[in-house]
Amino acid sequence: MRNISYAWSALGGDPALAGRVAVTVRRGALQSRLPVREAARACVAVCALAAAELGARRAGLGRAPGARGSGVRTDDVRADDVRVDDVRVPAVRVDDGAVAAAFTSERQLLVDGRAPVGFAPLSRFWRTADGWVRTHANFPHHRERLLSSLGVREDGADGVDGVHRVEAALAERSAREVEETVYAAGGLAVAVRTPAEWAAHPQATEVAQHPLVERERLDTAPARVLAPLHGTPLLPAAGLRVLDLSRVIAGPVATRTLALLGADVLRVDPPHLPELPDQHADTGFGKRSAVLDLRTGLRAFDDLLATADVVVTGYRPGALDRFGLSAEALAERRPGLVVAELSAWGAYGPWRERRGFDSLVQAATGIAATEGTPERPGALPAQVLDHGTGHLLAAAVLRALTEQSYDGCGRLVRVALARTARWLAEEVTADATEAASSHASHASFEDAGPWLAERDSPLGRLRYALPPVTFEGGPADWARPPGRWGTDEARWV
Repeated sequence: MRNISYAWSALGGDPALAGRVAVTVRRGALQSRLPVREAARACVAVCALAAAELGARRAGLGRAPGARGSGVRTDDVRADDVRVDDVRVPAVRVDDGAVAAAFTSERQLLVDGRAPVGFAPLSRFWRTADGWVRTHANFPHHRERLLSSLGVREDGADGVDGVHRVEAALAERSAREVEETVYAAGGLAVAVRTPAEWAAHPQATEVAQHPLVERERLDTAPARVLAPLHGTPLLPAAGLRVLDLSRVIAGPVATRTLALLGADVLRVDPPHLPELPDQHADTGFGKRSAVLDLRTGLRAFDDLLATADVVVTGYRPGALDRFGLSAEALAERRPGLVVAELSAWGAYGPWRERRGFDSLVQAATGIAATEGTPERPGALPAQVLDHGTGHLLAAAVLRALTEQSYDGCGRLVRVALARTARWLAEEVTADATEAASSHASHASFEDAGPWLAERDSPLGRLRYALPPVTFEGGPADWARPPGRWGTDEARWV
């Protein structure tokens, strides 16, 4: 249970509660050279544990010293000292099979029998004059910037001839030159580094100095007291209003999890940056989706913020500051708010303002080199940095809400894909010790079938991965399927 205990400690959780987690170990799930299965398991476990803890608090199932019932704050209990009676916190069971299915959810999805569109033709590894680079061109604007920076014409660029033109352009340059040239043009390309090369990079030095989950208080203002919970299933986030300002996978996975737990999650996107349809379908369960141009709609956003409990952001650090949406500005406008921030490289260091995705972070941090061969870089069996970090972010929000129920203070929590990558590559313990735990049972993993379900939706008939976050009395599925991108009103239910 060492990995689970480590992640739970990073969230500020009571160490005794880690004993509430039982694990079904499945050999063959998320096979990799790095301990991917163990890291993914730990991320889901602490998320479920944080949910069970908050649910116990709100339902009156567990009480901290000095607390008297659900929904009552105790001013003399510091947030870092909060304890919940572990006897009454619902038990958590994590199944490696469910985790593996969920961490590959974008590949498990079927829409009316159609498999989702994966990486675009120009999103891949490319050989350069001195090594390899990884590019990301799934979105049209990133594709255009990549081609422009390389001097490759756009017509037919996704076809065989176009791929050959890009190959030729990259073969003449060094990997670091490509990285800087494409980045300067607003595109996405990262040189593939070995673990040692990344360790020597200034950004890696900064990442190593920060915890897996950053947590701090934003203010001392009272937050909205949430009503006690009654009935089944136990929904720890019921009644919460979550503004989701995130895109792609990690942030939407976090808010998809909060929606599972009962939150009213409203995803808000700019109208000029539509999401990839299959990606939105996969991460849109339980949520509503609206578009709002912050350049002209700040008043409408302020109306949403005025009664929000949580704001989740997934844009580059500083990108939203010009709209007055930094964590500090949000807390000033909405005291008692929980702000959850996600970034690729961290909110610090020379790469803090760079765009990034899971595949690019794998390439830069030495994971692609570790998972590959001397002839070619490789990749993890799932976008584990995205899914793992998303579950850590959801867990951090849930823990912040539990702490907040005692002292009422606004909270800021931060996670970064690069920090999760460091944890996976250097700090996670392989299964030899965890599998021997008395809390573990053992089985094999054949396929994801047992953890898939089907339902109708506005998008068609969906096959999808069930949520891996489970605890005694908790929900087994989302209350609603995903809808179409941007078709809901920008208002609370």
